Amino acid sequence: MDWIINLFTNQESVAHIVLLYSIVIATGVYLGKIKIGGISLGVTFVLFAGILAGHIGFTGTPATLNFMQDFGLILFVFMIGLQVGPGFFESFGAAGVKLNIMSACAILLNIGVMFACYYLFFDTNNHNNLPMMVGTLYGAVTNTPGLGAANEALSSIDVFKDNPPMIANGYACAYPLGVLGIIGATLAVKYFCKISFEKEEQDLQAQEDENPHEKPHQMHLRVENAFITGRNLMQISEFLKRDIVCTRLFHDGKVSIPNRNTVFELNDEVLIVCAEVDAEAIKSFIGPEVEAGWSIEDEKQPMVSRRIVVTNPKMNGKTLGKMHFSSVYGVNVTRITRQGMDLFASRNHHFHVGDRIMVVGPEDNVNRVAELMGNSVKRLDAPNIATIFIGIIIGILFGSLPFAIPGMPVPLKLGLAGGPLIIAILIGRFGYRIKLVTYTTTSANMMLREIGLVLFLASVGIKAGANFWDTVVDGDGLKYVLTGFLITIIPILIIGTIARVKFKFNYFTIMGMLAGTYTDPPALAYANSVCNREAPAIGYSTVYPLSMFLRIFTAQIIVLFCCGVL
Repeated sequence: MDWIINLFTNQESVAHIVLLYSIVIATGVYLGKIKIGGISLGVTFVLFAGILAGHIGFTGTPATLNFMQDFGLILFVFMIGLQVGPGFFESFGAAGVKLNIMSACAILLNIGVMFACYYLFFDTNNHNNLPMMVGTLYGAVTNTPGLGAANEALSSIDVFKDNPPMIANGYACAYPLGVLGIIGATLAVKYFCKISFEKEEQDLQAQEDENPHEKPHQMHLRVENAFITGRNLMQISEFLKRDIVCTRLFHDGKVSIPNRNTVFELNDEVLIVCAEVDAEAIKSFIGPEVEAGWSIEDEKQPMVSRRIVVTNPKMNGKTLGKMHFSSVYGVNVTRITRQGMDLFASRNHHFHVGDRIMVVGPEDNVNRVAELMGNSVKRLDAPNIATIFIGIIIGILFGSLPFAIPGMPVPLKLGLAGGPLIIAILIGRFGYRIKLVTYTTTSANMMLREIGLVLFLASVGIKAGANFWDTVVDGDGLKYVLTGFLITIIPILIIGTIARVKFKFNYFTIMGMLAGTYTDPPALAYANSVCNREAPAIGYSTVYPLSMFLRIFTAQIIVLFCCGVL
């Protein structure tokens, strides 16, 4: 039986390391599915499984644990950056500015409450207490990337290099009540502000009726404006200063596909696709809406509508207006779908690999466009591995650049968390400009992200396990739990109330905004369960990119600025 004993005890063995991580990760994932009161800890339970393994002495060599921890962190934050990159800058649009400002204020309040608890309840002469409170902060806000960033920054400070405090213990103490506190405090805002779920639903419906989203709208119009006579489609579109697509023209008893040079005449009938909010203005300019007196059978060539998937890397980043589909290929693009959302086919739209476009035209022409755009779903099944690792290389180099800041004992470095995150966001948004295809399927992104996350959590847990009992039972564990709860709920109560009373945001939008600020999927899941509309998801997705960036960035700033001067 020596072989099995050796398998569990020989820390130098590759088989031992693989067995260790497999047991910890599998155990943590399964236990994380257990729900208490409808809420589970999810994959974060891997941390607790790792703590247990480390506590009983089932561990590995420090070098191996450090490598697995850092590599998992890099992979995790990079895939998050690729996911949020395309929407990061768009989230600062007019509708998202206020939400992002409130989200940033909540993050600053989390930090402020953390420092207040540190000075009120802890011995400030103990150099380990502030780093432990940083770990508690990120457990309270359920943000694992922030824990990784703080851990990585802590290792660059000379005073902690030989014996760094196990801040994951503070994280583990605060995390469970953090999950519950986010939902509980959000519900408390509901009662403080006397909010009715039913009335909020009705208000959302009223807002949608008054302010329709810019989604495609189709209508048949008769040309009755004499100003249009003798002018081509391009001139009409430029005069309107609105994006329109004319998919078919009925003239002199014949149906054709117009292009930019097609001239309109009085009493022509046209099939127009435009943004819903522009429909009335376009009807007023061109002519009234009519019942079509013609059909596909009236056309000389069979017309088809086909959804085409953009899979050709050469199309990545090209704009619709410069593709000249109508004049060159004799077809029109009427709709574009990205990540499940219908977008109007604006001339300024940039194609990304993975977009799905609706093309209308003669069947042979549509087939040529399909060949041009790729339309090979199989290409999307394989992730663009080269882009991921090129981005990681650049991210590590960028994260290693030292920035000298007055008052800091060591130069600021974004590190293994901040560097890859920023580069991933930039590549996700602008990668097409340097011919990098950043598309990965949702499942591929989630798989790589989860692998990185569980490797990081398992490593941190195993390393922290040896001292966990002393920290929690014999040390300040109860203080970490209580202060973590305060860090969780106080900013939510303040910001949630301000968002409602001062800015009059719909409560479901506030729920999504708070869940995104805390990057907490269970809170979003709860919000979606009580709302039949998309308001929580919109609030969540609007603030999530900036919140994730700020959580990671502020973790490093706190450690380097504050812990480094102890």
